[in-house]
Amino acid sequence: MSGASSSELLKKAEPHLRRGEWEQAIALLQASLAIDSAQPDAWFNLAWAQRAVRSFDDALGSYQEAIDRGVSHPEEAYVNRAAILSDHLFNPQRAIAELEAASLANPSFVPALLNLGNLYEDLGVPDLARAAYGRALEVHPGNGRAHARIAMIDLAVGASAGVVDRLRKAIDQTTTLEDRAELLFALGTALDGAAAYDDAFQAFEAANWIARSIAPQRYDPIAQEALVDRLIAAYPADRPVAVAGSPVQAPIFICGMFRSGSTLLEQILGRHSAVHCGGELEALPALARSLRPYPEAAAALSAEQVVALRADYLKLAPATGILTDKRCDNFLHIGLIKTLFPESKIVHTRRNALDTFLSVYFLHFGEGVTYGNDLSEILHFYRQYLRLMAHWRKVFSNDIIDFDYDHLVAEPDKAIFDLIGELGLPWEDGCLVAGSEANVVRTASAWQVRAPVHRRSSGRWQRYRHRLEGVVAALAEMQEDVASRSTIS
Repeated sequence: MSGASSSELLKKAEPHLRRGEWEQAIALLQASLAIDSAQPDAWFNLAWAQRAVRSFDDALGSYQEAIDRGVSHPEEAYVNRAAILSDHLFNPQRAIAELEAASLANPSFVPALLNLGNLYEDLGVPDLARAAYGRALEVHPGNGRAHARIAMIDLAVGASAGVVDRLRKAIDQTTTLEDRAELLFALGTALDGAAAYDDAFQAFEAANWIARSIAPQRYDPIAQEALVDRLIAAYPADRPVAVAGSPVQAPIFICGMFRSGSTLLEQILGRHSAVHCGGELEALPALARSLRPYPEAAAALSAEQVVALRADYLKLAPATGILTDKRCDNFLHIGLIKTLFPESKIVHTRRNALDTFLSVYFLHFGEGVTYGNDLSEILHFYRQYLRLMAHWRKVFSNDIIDFDYDHLVAEPDKAIFDLIGELGLPWEDGCLVAGSEANVVRTASAWQVRAPVHRRSSGRWQRYRHRLEGVVAALAEMQEDVASRSTIS
């Protein structure tokens, strides 16, 4: 890079940014800025790359430099700073300030207002969340997400009167498929709450059809089977397991199928004075993406690499207490978890399979869950999940604790008492006291988990039995096949 001009270095950085070659892009952008620091766009791109490699403090500083030096759309920098603060640095109040700054810089910037509403939902403040979404509708009256989230808040706080009619009116006025899908998912939820089950299922079917048709990526069953095959091969049952020591207690990892009770479980654990709720952390999936080829590279980590990666993960941990990580699809990474944290406990959440399928199908995941818009694809994913969990039990049986959602709602006191004991935590009576959970809930279940434990969602699939005949038959056949294979092995 010796002798190159600032503009030449920027030009060299561009293809690295497009290809996601972050380290090379960072080096070139920093070199360019060392020559000429008055380049707001270069600061913005540097922040983007720094965020991608999880250098969050550096990214915050670079976004601020972009703002201070007059970047053309400061509202975008503010929103990105807010995302880092809320999702990675667990500072929702600072994130709120950044989103308000974004709205001040550009009052018509709807993403800032939607994110603000979402953050207030995470914090459990329905009035402020509703107000933020209302501000978004003042700018964009047809915004489907704002209409849908206001409806979901109203349903959560018991103000359901008129919600169905408002949603149907909004659907008639929507202009994009994304908005229509969002509103149909909300309409299905409202109709389900009103016990109009046939109409609800029709709304969910339409929502999923649209979401599936516009998804940028479809579920690949062959690739999923291949991934599970490789995970099983990379971590054979006779693989020796190291025992690591650390002054910082290993996190509690909560995983399983999405919609299997993980959020409720984490909030219950958060009542314990020794537990700090981390929520759906993306640290492990990010680490898995960085280890290529995965999982083979992860299974072959050196002792020095394990120490370094473990220390990097533990930067997320509180100064005292035990961190929970409830990223559900971390069940794919149990081998990696036990490599970094051999002493860790894995709490595997389970729930009636048909209730799980229906709950996944009834929720708008967006791009994060590629199989969620088709019941046959949910069924296929579930089979691969069962296959992998059966393998992990052979390898790490002593450290995997099954926790059943249906047992929890039937006998909450016993289920909670038993789990606290299995985790080796001292019993605290506060673990049974609803309302003492952590404040921030970053998940689609944010409103449900704040309500007292109830049994309404247990056996929910029965209301839709006539719509699920094919799925019921296929599940029974699958479970029989899985059971016979387990007996043979």
